[in-house]
Amino acid sequence: MTADRPMIATAPRRLPAVIMAAFAALIAGAAMFAVPAGAATDDIATDCTPDASTTCVSPIVLDEEREPVPGVEVSIAGEGFEAVVTTTGEGPVSVEVPTRGTYTLTVNPDTLPADTHADPAEREVSAQTGATARGAFTIGTGPAPDPEATETETGTSSPADDPGAEGAEGLVEEDVTVSGLPSFGQVWQQVGSGLRFGLLLALASVGLSLIFGTTGISSFSHGEQVVIGAMGGFILINELGLPIWIAALLILVIGGLTGLLQDAAIWRPLRRRGTPAAQLMLVTIGLSLALQYVLQWIESGSMRIITSNPVPTTIAGITLSRASWISMAVALVVILAIALLLTKTRIGRAIRAVADNRALASATGIDPDAVVRIVWVSATALAALAGLLIGISFGSFTWNLGVQLLLLMFAAVTLGGLGTAYGALVGSILIGLVVELAGLVIPSDVRYATALLILILVLLIRPQGILGSRERIG
Repeated sequence: MTADRPMIATAPRRLPAVIMAAFAALIAGAAMFAVPAGAATDDIATDCTPDASTTCVSPIVLDEEREPVPGVEVSIAGEGFEAVVTTTGEGPVSVEVPTRGTYTLTVNPDTLPADTHADPAEREVSAQTGATARGAFTIGTGPAPDPEATETETGTSSPADDPGAEGAEGLVEEDVTVSGLPSFGQVWQQVGSGLRFGLLLALASVGLSLIFGTTGISSFSHGEQVVIGAMGGFILINELGLPIWIAALLILVIGGLTGLLQDAAIWRPLRRRGTPAAQLMLVTIGLSLALQYVLQWIESGSMRIITSNPVPTTIAGITLSRASWISMAVALVVILAIALLLTKTRIGRAIRAVADNRALASATGIDPDAVVRIVWVSATALAALAGLLIGISFGSFTWNLGVQLLLLMFAAVTLGGLGTAYGALVGSILIGLVVELAGLVIPSDVRYATALLILILVLLIRPQGILGSRERIG
């Protein structure tokens, strides 16, 4: 308290200077806030790159062929910010906004090509720090539709709420017409989204299928391995600035080490004690809960955004981010490589032998413990890689992403046939297509129920799954 007395005593002498400084700061602050509101298009940088402290908004105007339309003015307003940008034919334009929040993008109809209209003419986007919030507008010919005649769903969703939707850095999907049937373009776009979701789900599910085939355990902690991969990717790419391909290699190693550690500390001792599979499954549930609490503590319960600077890329009439196309290709190549390894290599034949008959495989000189260890390491490594690709493709993730994906992974491997890599691939693609296409005709909150309904119907007809084989009894 004694240190404060001189300051209090001299306060009357400093009062005029303090008042003048505050007045100057007030004028400067008013000038700073007035510039964005009245900023002209030429004064705004349209190449915003998101980082840990930058928030970007990008309007995208496409024609009916999904090609960019240049020369269209789009106003961006919200959170005390207002600006007007003009689209180009070279790629999306993006501007930096002062803070995260909701921004309204409005197309100026006077700048559209003759006899065309924007559908919708206005869109709201949710901007997040470290990401680019994109709002897409489609330019159609003819008069503008009556806004009261057609009700549309707009906006974006994040993988934290929906693993099958584009995140804050992804593309904004086309509007879904509620009052009528979806168009062919909408269905085809959702097919592409379903293939993407299915391939990434298959990469995460194939390890779950192999674990069940060799150990008989349904691992409920497998979903957290996906989150570990996504979180590792966030640290390596966003925090350490490593290239994505180097991060992917490191994520494979990190994921494999977690599987090796789990097998050495938990599963191998329990196997040697002859612990039944049902009790081992309960252990995986406990491990899942423990990992969830750890991951939530590390993330502080907030959404993490993996910066990948997405670029819209159209292939066969389907527009996804370039990162999504690359992730789909990587997932497909890895899954096919695993399938070939299981069928064409010695270690693959050993894995299948242990899965078919553990005692007989041991009698022929195969070490079942070594095979199971390899399966655990491979499964956790593939799940971690899937988590990285999901984070890159959808832009963001949260600590409970594994819980949201786990039921779909179980449905995929059961639908395709337990214990087979090709079964996990087929089942996951079917789940992805059903989930995405169902969103066109039913509310998105219940579309995952359609995948489970398909699973029930298939199992009633073919209990072993699509590519599974019947078990011999006796």
